[in-house]
Amino acid sequence: MSPAEANAFAFSLATSLMVSIIIFRAGDGSLAVTPADEYDGDTSEIVGETDPYAE
Repeated sequence: MSPAEANAFAFSLATSLMVSIIIFRAGDGSLAVTPADEYDGDTSEIVGETDPYAE
């Protein structure tokens, strides 16, 4: 997933679920997204976070 696709997907997911979404680099180097409370990986792999409540 490209960075633009990951950000768009994270924003869509965050506003749909109304939870913070983490964008992270997976083991194969691709980008992936998951709800922040479900992420249990290495914090150094986090690329960004989308918070629907942030202004």
